[in-house]
Amino acid sequence: MAEEKYNMKNPTVKRILQDVKEMQANPSDDFMSLPLEENIFERKFAIRGPRDTEFEGGIYYGWIQLPVEYPFQPPAFMLLTPNGRFETQMTICLSISNHHPEHWQPSWSVGIALVALIAFMPTNLDGALGSLDYKKGERRALAIKSREAAPQFGTPERQKLIDEIHQCMLSKASNEEELTEKEGEAEVSPQNSGVQSLSFVVA
Repeated sequence: MAEEKYNMKNPTVKRILQDVKEMQANPSDDFMSLPLEENIFERKFAIRGPRDTEFEGGIYYGWIQLPVEYPFQPPAFMLLTPNGRFETQMTICLSISNHHPEHWQPSWSVGIALVALIAFMPTNLDGALGSLDYKKGERRALAIKSREAAPQFGTPERQKLIDEIHQCMLSKASNEEELTEKEGEAEVSPQNSGVQSLSFVVA
């Protein structure tokens, strides 16, 4: 248990565990993140491609490393799933990441950062570290392929965590598709998409 392994008086540990509990209490259909049991500073995550974009329907997996100064310093992010927008297995340069600590706000959480990452996917960041400029058709093909299997990454414990997230995200996607079929052609507004409208500085 994290409470037994880590110093619960440490403000960083307390904040990380608080983030985990809040995410468990308020799960999102658009993202999921779980910490490693052996190291709560490392998390695996999955995000769903934003609706009404070439990424829609895609499930993209990644890795987060929280600094010892969290939440006063930002996390590092890395995507593991080919997506045509960001390089894989390379830390992403965004205003919410460790590449731009000057933009990070201590009030932000991992969940808010993942919402921002989803919002950044359809944007154009020319020249940004780790940025890719694939054509929409190529990104669409990668979005479809992303659902086939979770990426292979790291130790058995890390892979187990990724596989667990993969099954959960596929289950959420299936439930939503069934609901959409029952509702017919009802439109989903941005306010109901699960991706909040947040303002972040583009790196």
